[in-house]
Amino acid sequence: MKITALLVLKCNPDGSDPVVLATAMDVSHFGYFQRSSVKEFILFVARTVGKRTPPGQRQSVQHEEYKVHSYNRNGLCVMGFMDDHYPVRSSFSLLNQVLDEYQKNFGESWRTAQADNMQPWPYLNEALNKYQDPAEADKLLKIQRELDETKIILHKTIDSVLARGEKLDSLVEKSSDLSAASQMFYKQAKKTNQCCTIL
Repeated sequence: MKITALLVLKCNPDGSDPVVLATAMDVSHFGYFQRSSVKEFILFVARTVGKRTPPGQRQSVQHEEYKVHSYNRNGLCVMGFMDDHYPVRSSFSLLNQVLDEYQKNFGESWRTAQADNMQPWPYLNEALNKYQDPAEADKLLKIQRELDETKIILHKTIDSVLARGEKLDSLVEKSSDLSAASQMFYKQAKKTNQCCTIL
């Protein structure tokens, strides 16, 4: 699961090309000589998809093993270029967070932008790195993952208790130190406790 790029654009209602307001890209997994072409392709696709995303809408476009997720909030549009394995819900949660943060930092100043702004926005680069793990973007996914880990630990604990119980049974039967009455008491107590356990 990988995020390749995050972009914030101003999508014009007149249908002209969107204006790039902020970008963060990680093209390190491409060959050195391919990187500039990949960046140009990302900008081209972002403008194309941004132009075709109506205000108030979310959409996903798939190209080979990549998905482009787009969210247009009243002309302010955010794009995420992720691989096919990145969960859609986490993607849109991340895009929503980026839009909220952009509006908190820059307010409505984006409405007057006429040309691309290629200055880096530190938050976008931090988000690109931080949200490589989808659980960081989607709290429900993070909670589900923690529950799954807890369930695995609990199953291991139950299995080890059962294994320990079986070993204890064999030790009690083999023990010559325990009297017959003690062995009978142990077996009777175990039977009584079995009706109360939940497996």
